[in-house]
Amino acid sequence: MTPVTSQLPTQVAFRRLVTYADSGVSVHAHPEAVEEVKSRLPRTWRPEVVGEANGFAALFRMDLSRYRKPLLTSSTDGVGPKLGIAQQMDIHDTVGTDLVAMVVDDLVASGAQPLFLQYYLSCGEVVPDRVAAITAGIADACRAARCSMLGGETAEHSRVLRAHEYDLSGTGIGVVDEEDLLGAHRVEVGDVLIALGSSGLHANGFSLVENALLGIARMRLDSVIEDFENQRTLGEELLTPTRIYARDCLDLRIEAEVHAFAHVTGGGITGNLARVLPDDADAVVDRATWRPQPIFELVQRKAHLEQADMESSFNMGIGMIAVVAPQDSERAVAFLRTRGVDAWVAGEIVDGTGSVAMVGSHTRG
Repeated sequence: MTPVTSQLPTQVAFRRLVTYADSGVSVHAHPEAVEEVKSRLPRTWRPEVVGEANGFAALFRMDLSRYRKPLLTSSTDGVGPKLGIAQQMDIHDTVGTDLVAMVVDDLVASGAQPLFLQYYLSCGEVVPDRVAAITAGIADACRAARCSMLGGETAEHSRVLRAHEYDLSGTGIGVVDEEDLLGAHRVEVGDVLIALGSSGLHANGFSLVENALLGIARMRLDSVIEDFENQRTLGEELLTPTRIYARDCLDLRIEAEVHAFAHVTGGGITGNLARVLPDDADAVVDRATWRPQPIFELVQRKAHLEQADMESSFNMGIGMIAVVAPQDSERAVAFLRTRGVDAWVAGEIVDGTGSVAMVGSHTRG
């Protein structure tokens, strides 16, 4: 019998293992970025935050004895297309303020005290210095709003986003006693509309802005615009951080009888003010009481927009509207001005059907 012998191949082909790095994810940059974020959290914490008690979820100790019928409020928002301007200019320390403002001022509109916020940052590539700039902005803004930054998630999605791209969103939680809840149920005919001035475009309407100014008009972000103060470039103006009204609004409630707050974001003055009107009342806003900043006129001129389109897309110089009892209107304006808020009487509540009327013409300087 012929013996059977095994035949081994003279060459064996080994397939190289695929690593995370091959897939576009940096396993070294991510931990560095996370540690940078963690170092910023404690200085934003309210006393209720329970430090490092859990490695998987943030903890917040609620003192319910302070409330008769506590209501938790939540808000989720993002910065949106304004991030594209930040990425083109490679300036990333302002967009965190935009995020916090969009979230906490929605909470405040119900009369709630912001408690904490968590962010979600999705990157094409995790660059520690860039992540540090973004999260430092979030942390500083949370401190300004008396809101704890409890952390969040930084993810690298190299197959979805290009290396320089990122998206930023967040969720905030607040609390208000049910008997202190603000809104349409409190608004009455005769109430006065107190406008709180905006810092500029804030973070809404940027798809239109970018198309009008950078697309149609072919303007450059580094162009100095004569109408802007202090010889600012177009890019600097567009990146002006959103004003945060949280502390001013909550403290105003102590000084005056506030019935509602309307946070002026997407939908403009008309769209957001309508959200706090009862079915039997209208709001009348007088344009003659203020002049919008030059950036609004620039966008309107370059995009050839009608006034109604502008007012349904942009804040037009008003970032928040307080609806107050008539006897407290002067007190409210004086209080806000002492805190450095540009404030004025912009209109009133009249009999109606839940609509907003814009009357008059803006003043010209």
